[in-house]
Amino acid sequence: MGIVKPSSGIWGQFKLRTGPGFRSCVLRFCRLITQKGLPVLRAVLFDLDGTLLDIDLDSFLREYFTALGPVVAEALAGTTPDEGLAAVLAGTEAMSLPHPGLTNRDAFNACFHRLTHADLDLEEFALPFERFYREVFPSLRRDFTPMPGARRAVETCLKLGLKVAIATNPIFPRSAIDERMRWASIDDLAVHAVTSYENMHATKPHAAYFAETAAMVGVAPPSCLMVGDDRALDMPAADLGMRTFYVGGGLGVPCDWSGSLADLVDLLPRLAQDD
Repeated sequence: MGIVKPSSGIWGQFKLRTGPGFRSCVLRFCRLITQKGLPVLRAVLFDLDGTLLDIDLDSFLREYFTALGPVVAEALAGTTPDEGLAAVLAGTEAMSLPHPGLTNRDAFNACFHRLTHADLDLEEFALPFERFYREVFPSLRRDFTPMPGARRAVETCLKLGLKVAIATNPIFPRSAIDERMRWASIDDLAVHAVTSYENMHATKPHAAYFAETAAMVGVAPPSCLMVGDDRALDMPAADLGMRTFYVGGGLGVPCDWSGSLADLVDLLPRLAQDD
């Protein structure tokens, strides 16, 4: 049974369940509150992994790094896969730290160059990685499938005229994100922004990430809704004034609403209504 459970502030005691009577009552309440001061919803930011894509991240990352090791060794002559992967992990950590003025890609490349003396901006080093993401990465899909209701949720936002961002943690190149969007069966939808390590200057859960994503779709943070399954990476969007919808497991997660993507679809028209 799907539940949308407002968990804090003015929403404190309200629960949205599948029963049509109670659902209608709470949605009318949501509309009333929106009219009384909350900004009308203009944009929805969707996390990808675990939110729109049903993926076992631990399993995926193990296979990803296992497959990537030989590629790093190929690019760095005389380097073992373990040594190369250590540089990749250090670069990933560098992206996760503040690096004003640098894209995440630039932060990764600078760290990687410092450790290996390989300049990933040069074709001789970049080509093995580009080939990996083009030819090997798609094979890592295994049994990963769209989350129930994922496509409908994104389509509903677009039909309502809302801006949509695929707000995945931008530590991968765009090609890897496009591939995972294919796995989630949303790659053909005309979303307005996709965060990747090429176009972002911060990662989750930094406020700078959420601010930059909101700017990419041209909407002020208070008029954005962040939808995600990770309490540590996605829900901190609230610190910037965004509203939050939690689709992960567990109780007591600070958010404005929680539930399934089907519950989100039911809620969206009320939040986006401007009257």
